Amino acid sequence: MEDRATGMAVTGSGSASPRASLDNHGLSQVVETSDEWIATRTGIRSRHLANPQESLSQLGAIAARNALSMAQVDATDIDLILLATSTPDDLFGSACQIQAEIGAKHAVAFDLTAACSGFVFGMVTAAQFIRTGTYRNVLLIGADVLSRWLDWTDRRSCVLFGDGAGAVVLQANECDRLLGFALHSDGTLNSCLNLSYQNQPQPLTGEITVSQGTYQPVSMNGKEVYRFAVNRVPEVIEKALFQANLQTEDIDWLLLHQANQRILDAVAKRLQIPAQKVISNMAKYGNTSAASIPIALDEKIRQGHIKPGDTIAASGFGAGLSWGAAIFQWHR
Repeated sequence: MEDRATGMAVTGSGSASPRASLDNHGLSQVVETSDEWIATRTGIRSRHLANPQESLSQLGAIAARNALSMAQVDATDIDLILLATSTPDDLFGSACQIQAEIGAKHAVAFDLTAACSGFVFGMVTAAQFIRTGTYRNVLLIGADVLSRWLDWTDRRSCVLFGDGAGAVVLQANECDRLLGFALHSDGTLNSCLNLSYQNQPQPLTGEITVSQGTYQPVSMNGKEVYRFAVNRVPEVIEKALFQANLQTEDIDWLLLHQANQRILDAVAKRLQIPAQKVISNMAKYGNTSAASIPIALDEKIRQGHIKPGDTIAASGFGAGLSWGAAIFQWHR
């Protein structure tokens, strides 16, 4: 094989959001709520929502092209596409649709499902392929269209979520810019947040019955998820920092899954990270699940706030329940 770099670098980012944006005032026409009720409890003021003509694959392809352009990498040079999503256009997976859409004809493509932890899990997965020398150029996309699976009469959940996609290009590099990581799952807490299948019996013969049900809207125990996040996220970040041989003061940016501003504030306080280092854009986008971290990352990079060499502590957490952290440096 070619000479093998032993490390991974993040060399490009991109994002995409649906055209329509629904603010809290508009949402109050759909469900009994108010801008004050939503904003004080979550920090969210608006969210982008995909219309019936906008697909997850389209959003993912736009984010991917933007990331490839920044990295100055041709789609034909991509070896692997990882799509972190819980809401594919096709239950068999949508990564291959994006592969075809962007013309990455040499890439193997597959979906990875870990809900709001998906992007962090995807980054760590990509790193293993790169570190072993199997692949050199990986496109990691986090995308979700959760508006498809919300109960729009339930103000506890429908006010939280938005749609979108974010992407990064990860490339083999002599200096490994993924400095440390830690991943965890606890299936005993699955009932706290899920999008479950509800079966409806379909008799075939006198002895055989199959299931012909469908998936139900997102169900969430907000108090339990909040308690889980504020306890587990600081711990997993500290574990990843320990692996990276870094301290919290070495972090330039804290980039958490954009679930709730109160969670971000609580985690930052526990880690003693000042507010100016905490990235937050949920006021504009809401909770976009696997897309939230890469959308926020791309926004800060394009605004010029994140500089080459900056150390970022990213953490995703959510359904599964799953949670994880990755300490990496922006390297363009």
